[in-house]
Amino acid sequence: MFDLTASADRAAALVAGVFDAQLEDPTPCPEMRVRELVAHLHGLAIAFGDAAAKVDGPTTRTPPDPAASVLAPDWREAAPAALAALGRAWQDPAAWEGMTAAGGVEMPAEVTAMVALDELVLHSWDLAVATGQSFDPDPAALDIAEQFCADIGEDPAERAGLFGPRVPVPEGSGQLDRVLGLSGRDPFWTPPED
Repeated sequence: MFDLTASADRAAALVAGVFDAQLEDPTPCPEMRVRELVAHLHGLAIAFGDAAAKVDGPTTRTPPDPAASVLAPDWREAAPAALAALGRAWQDPAAWEGMTAAGGVEMPAEVTAMVALDELVLHSWDLAVATGQSFDPDPAALDIAEQFCADIGEDPAERAGLFGPRVPVPEGSGQLDRVLGLSGRDPFWTPPED
């Protein structure tokens, strides 16, 4: 078991820091604007929270389509609440037992929790750099995300729907930059200038 609460709280704080005027801005995820990214974080919080509770239904059995994510009218309250609930859900020891499903994929519960944590770390960085906020990931979460990303091979079929091709980072790069590169993100991404 590991704690998802710190990463969920960081994601919630970043969502709270988004201004309405930023919702149409680009993110490091080419298919998503800030609007879709916040909606995706909201949706994954619900899905992985339900996965912890072993809910078998649309929230856990439907593959995600981040580009089609629709921002809820009450997103400023609902997304942080869902993220907080996600962190609490994985504090239950029963969440870590057996198999569960998220995103339409059935996996051992502990692998599902690793995917959830990786999503929180990566998408928190995405949201932070897209909206000009600072992001200081939980060190324990970063360790887990690095191992998870490193374990995903370079075969495009294995990475499809999860990560893009790995991005090389300079030797001596910090851990967050290494994780971003392993996930197919450019650690030096900045929003395009108008």
